[in-house]
Amino acid sequence: QLQASGGGLAQAGGSLRLFCTASGRTFSNGAMGWFRQAPGKEREFVAAIRWPNGAIRYSDSVKARFTLSRDNAKNTVYLQMDNLKPEDTAVYYCAGRVIWHIHYYDPGNYNNWGQGTLVTVSS
Repeated sequence: QLQASGGGLAQAGGSLRLFCTASGRTFSNGAMGWFRQAPGKEREFVAAIRWPNGAIRYSDSVKARFTLSRDNAKNTVYLQMDNLKPEDTAVYYCAGRVIWHIHYYDPGNYNNWGQGTLVTVSS
């Protein structure tokens, strides 16, 4: 089970931090990531971490603004979102996969999802 939190309202240029904690299972051989879905749009990749080696991937749209990190002991990943833009407005979902997949950016390759947390960025 994945529990996501931390969304809210921010102004453009501001920051928010999202949290996602895994319980009941671990993804120590796989990955945890963040996706987002804006109204009327498909769910898109934001960032993911390959748990065994800590390698992190970002989408081009958030690179250099968002930072994904983890706490192994707490089985938690964080998404620090800085310099937010109105186009970052979406419901953010954390996702987990037990085994790493080369197509880590495809939401269809994740079978564990959190409930989503809304991020709204005003201009």
